[in-house]
Amino acid sequence: MSGSRHIAFFGGTFDPVHQGHLEIAQKAVDTLALEQVLFIPCRRSPHKTEQPGASDAERFKMLQLATAHLPWAEVSDYELKKPPPSYTWETVQHFKNSLQAPARLFLLIGFDQWKALPKWSHPKTLAANVEFIVVGRGAQPHPRDGYRAHFIQGDHPASASQIRRDFQERNTPQWLPSLVANYISEKALYSHTP
Repeated sequence: MSGSRHIAFFGGTFDPVHQGHLEIAQKAVDTLALEQVLFIPCRRSPHKTEQPGASDAERFKMLQLATAHLPWAEVSDYELKKPPPSYTWETVQHFKNSLQAPARLFLLIGFDQWKALPKWSHPKTLAANVEFIVVGRGAQPHPRDGYRAHFIQGDHPASASQIRRDFQERNTPQWLPSLVANYISEKALYSHTP
């Protein structure tokens, strides 16, 4: 598979997408020679109980605005259109089945998700289909038998929950792409979201 394309899946709530997300993706592109990162906003994560502060369409639009200048980035509404909850192994299988040619597939996750991975739905099925790109701060996590993983240090201070709080408290948020910040202001998003 050495001549195949390198494609990474990057799922999340992206509520909102921020510079930290983009930096993580860029590091993965640079480190693993990725041709494409597919950003996949989820409708509802099985691991989160709270609902997103922005609508599905608004989160999708913010991702489009944030990644429009990145030639390797693409945004998919696949999980937004399917009934919740979203399971990563199903999403990966869907895209793997739709590929026209063989590809080396990666899944971009954080250190905390790497630790929780055994509790995910069908983690071994997922591990059979992707190599994990694990990004986070602090000590490198331990490798896991049966899982192919690449560990990348990432310590961007951006926090989606802090950004939402800043909008609610009428503070100027940091770490937002300008087009995303303008869109949030125009739509008055997060003004009532904790």
